[in-house]
Amino acid sequence: METTSVSKIYSLNKSTYINLRWIGIIGQFLTINIVYFIFKFQFNIYLTNLIIFLGVLSNLILIYFYQKNILSNRASFIFLFMDILQLSSLIFLTGGILNPFSIFLIIPSVFSSSNIELKASLTLICLTVLSILLLTFYHIELIYPETNKILVNNFYYYAIPTSLIIALIFLNYFAATFGRESRLRKEALDKLEQVIAKEHELVSLGGQAAAAAHSLNTPLSTIKVISQDMYKQFKDQKDIKKDIELLVSQVERCGQILKKLSLNPSQEDDFINQKLSISEYVSEIVKSFKEISDKEFVINLSQDTNSFKISKIIEIIYGIRNFIGNANKFSKKKIYVSVKSNNESTEISIEDDGSGYPKDILGKIGEPYIKSSSDQNNTKAGLGLGIFIGKTLLERNKAKVICRNSKTRPGAEVIISWKNNLLKKI
Repeated sequence: METTSVSKIYSLNKSTYINLRWIGIIGQFLTINIVYFIFKFQFNIYLTNLIIFLGVLSNLILIYFYQKNILSNRASFIFLFMDILQLSSLIFLTGGILNPFSIFLIIPSVFSSSNIELKASLTLICLTVLSILLLTFYHIELIYPETNKILVNNFYYYAIPTSLIIALIFLNYFAATFGRESRLRKEALDKLEQVIAKEHELVSLGGQAAAAAHSLNTPLSTIKVISQDMYKQFKDQKDIKKDIELLVSQVERCGQILKKLSLNPSQEDDFINQKLSISEYVSEIVKSFKEISDKEFVINLSQDTNSFKISKIIEIIYGIRNFIGNANKFSKKKIYVSVKSNNESTEISIEDDGSGYPKDILGKIGEPYIKSSSDQNNTKAGLGLGIFIGKTLLERNKAKVICRNSKTRPGAEVIISWKNNLLKKI
């Protein structure tokens, strides 16, 4: 019961990155020049502005010479590498690690952790650590107004790079973790949208086919009547009798094909959008599984006291079907499905007699791409994405979904419930 798929989607939006770099460059320019000309700190103003200009130049290169809207992993690494070097150079000229703006050194590598591959990100982290260490021991002292130099205790001085490195590791870890989870969820949601789009397309094609069968029924009946009359009139003429017999047989064949295409040939116009109660929803879905499964389905509808009907909704059908299919997949012999309702709520319970959800993932049920460490569950794949899709689809349609191990049986249990007032509005 696992899903081993791991997302490898890494992307850095060019326009977003360029805007962030402009903000950084403008901030650097204003800070350097305000500190020098207004607060009268002493440092090499020409060299610092030259370094800022190089940042401007690199951003212009990114705008006009890199044509893609999304930066590749290599391009992202190169420009983030340049950001670290540029900022390190500025801090080197303006007091080193004691510069209050040295905190900004950790930003490029943290940014990389959630946007580029692990190997490139680790390289940037190592470069940042190296820069912090070098700036601790090698830098140009910042001359304060009235030619004063700042003096600090060694404990405090060395605590600054230590805290920066700890913050760097801590923030990169969380950025990488949340970035990976975000990519996995995005990938799962993309697959969900693909599934629903496909289901809508199939329903649309089915509806069109049914509508075509419904519309062609009358002219086909007319052709059938005329062909039968022609057969009666010309049955004695051997030269055209065979042609008329062929025409009659083909009309019969067309009628059979159109009947198969039609969802409900006995209805006039509302057969495509037939409404169903929740019990009928469940009965139809279970019936479709009985045709392909050798498992026993135990259905209990005795406690369903509500008879109101709702329109056929692909998301609800697919969501319920996903959970019943999961129970069918992991059960040993039996699947138990029940529908309970009263004046306030409606509830579907789906249980199986399998081994249940592994304990180590119970708290993660409903997340995409989860994996159990239990060896006995590694023989079957599917836990994670299917449950995520089913849960998301049903919750989008006002349902509350609880996945847990059954309290009365050895297997898993899924409880899908609605408030009746919300269910009627769907």
